[in-house]
Amino acid sequence: MELPLVVGIDGSADALRAVDWAADEAALRDCPLHLLYASIWEPYEGPAFPVGALRQLRPAGTDRTVAAAAEERARLRSPDIAVTADECDEDPVYALIDASDRAAAIVVGSRGHGLPGIVLGSVSLTVAARAHCPVIVERAGAQFSVDDRWVVLGLGGPGNMIFAAVEFAFEEAALRGCGVEVVHAWTRRHRERATVRGGRFDETRIFHEQRAKEWLDDALARPTAAYPDLPVRRVVVESHARPVLLQAASQADLLVVGAQRRRNALGLQLGLVNHAMLHYAPCTVAVVPAKDVKKSG
Repeated sequence: MELPLVVGIDGSADALRAVDWAADEAALRDCPLHLLYASIWEPYEGPAFPVGALRQLRPAGTDRTVAAAAEERARLRSPDIAVTADECDEDPVYALIDASDRAAAIVVGSRGHGLPGIVLGSVSLTVAARAHCPVIVERAGAQFSVDDRWVVLGLGGPGNMIFAAVEFAFEEAALRGCGVEVVHAWTRRHRERATVRGGRFDETRIFHEQRAKEWLDDALARPTAAYPDLPVRRVVVESHARPVLLQAASQADLLVVGAQRRRNALGLQLGLVNHAMLHYAPCTVAVVPAKDVKKSG
């Protein structure tokens, strides 16, 4: 049986936009769509009420109402896809991470019922960091030109190469009928940052740039062969990754980044660049874990 797209819902406007995005995506993939409402959301609502108070204030039957409304919305959006909905009395983070074992991807809104002013909700961020399948954070207000749509793929250095992210980006671009813009930013060690003096060439810069281009050609050899008609443009630049990716994302239909997560580690699981993309990228972001990532015990 084909794995479904799983959408985390909570009745918020951001979650409903995620439902719309996922319904369109399921239609493109011709796959099922499953809506999941986990009702224990008090820890993500802020300290306005004592623990348990929000549960008491929530009317009976709210879970079914939220799930049913989202299910109807998805069916109206994409009538030809199979849609199911479920609700569970569980923490949304644990519920979505558990569902990621049986999902093609997890789709979440950027904030949900989080505190006002927060760029990215804690549920979305934690699920993106720990899910076992790709996590797509739908960004409200993302705009792109219909005539110039691109899936942007951010790649780190050779030591951080994640083939799953490359495959995901090319598959998504093929589904959308658009191209892939592959962005690779590189930097030199401080002592290698030579300057042009007396007409001399900056040999270290030429060396690193050429090596980066050759590595990128190798990394993209398999997907470009699999999708020979897909437009591909390469952006190789000496810079820090964050500003380059944010600039590329400003014109992107979707930004794809890979996650080489640390096993059994505390703190940031996504890395500083991915963390920044989830918070500040103006478009929808897909975080794709490496295929060899195993679940922590």
